Amino acid sequence: MESPEKKLKVLVVDDEFHARKLLCDYVLKLPLLELIASAANAFEAITVLQKHSVDILFLDIHMPDVTGLEFARSLRKAPAIIFTTAYSDYAVESYEIEAVDYLLKPIAFPRFIQAVNKVYEKKYPAHLSIVNPAGNDLFLPGGKEYIIVKDGSKMYRVQYADLIYMEGQREYVTFHTTKQRITALYTMKKLEEELPKTDFIRIHKSFIVSLKKIEMIDKNTLHIHQKQLPIGGSYKEELLRMINEE
Repeated sequence: MESPEKKLKVLVVDDEFHARKLLCDYVLKLPLLELIASAANAFEAITVLQKHSVDILFLDIHMPDVTGLEFARSLRKAPAIIFTTAYSDYAVESYEIEAVDYLLKPIAFPRFIQAVNKVYEKKYPAHLSIVNPAGNDLFLPGGKEYIIVKDGSKMYRVQYADLIYMEGQREYVTFHTTKQRITALYTMKKLEEELPKTDFIRIHKSFIVSLKKIEMIDKNTLHIHQKQLPIGGSYKEELLRMINEE
């Protein structure tokens, strides 16, 4: 099992001084990151990569001489790449290079954290680290027991145990929990894929519920936490099967 103290080594590459400094400051705020170096162009960056092992490469796309995209393609064994840019035009091309994330400038600290977590959770899945804006590491040994929900500039870590049901409203989802309600930009399909299937089930095109919180099923109505939710015809058979297996 990996140690929770494992750090990710970071190289920041950006030709703009202030953009480079901002990313370096963000890196230094997080205990799970170690700033190896910063570089103003691809030539400086390759020198660093030849001398040091790097886990994350924050790479500006729009640079003179050699662009970030050209530099990324030239690397035989690339670290996890997180592109940074002031232009949204390169998003598709960046993902063709299998970049972990794509950050649009100006980069907010919570969005930076989200990108870092993608790398950390892939590299050290046994100890998933969610970093809050205060800079604290919250390690959950043995598996993921939460979902990260972003509401505007706020990021919530919601425990699976606190989730009651989720309600889809076009491109938004409202998370009904034992503590609060959070509405965020989400899709029901993505949510259905992300939540553990042993604990949550879709009962309707607009509702996903916690199996542990179901109180009663009455024909085509499900009772949960003093609420009554409709059961869609195409979902009922699987719902009854899951209930009987509990």
